[in-house]
Amino acid sequence: MPLQLNSELGNVFISDHVISVLAGSAALDCYGLVGMASRKQLKDGIAELLGRDNLSRGVEVRREKEDLHIDLYIIVSYGTKISEVAHNIQSKVKYVLNEVVGLKVDHVHIFVQGVRVSG
Repeated sequence: MPLQLNSELGNVFISDHVISVLAGSAALDCYGLVGMASRKQLKDGIAELLGRDNLSRGVEVRREKEDLHIDLYIIVSYGTKISEVAHNIQSKVKYVLNEVVGLKVDHVHIFVQGVRVSG
């Protein structure tokens, strides 16, 4: 179900797919992130690294009553402080979705699916 924004000029409908692509793109700009991981598939305990064309597969958009929740499934770079990387991603995603789309994101949940040496 698309998100509806009302303005004096009319209504704007934004699909969950668009929100997930914007959130994934914002996350990829953060230092310490190797990439997005598939939220549904774990092969032999190893998370699948997604390319830029599959960003929405690593992001889940949920609405609980009036709240908007974004779940990001990520793979972080070896040697980085995971809590700092996660905090930076949360801040960046909230900022981008607020400034670009005008959405108030209530929660950004980070699920670290793996650690890899960035190359």
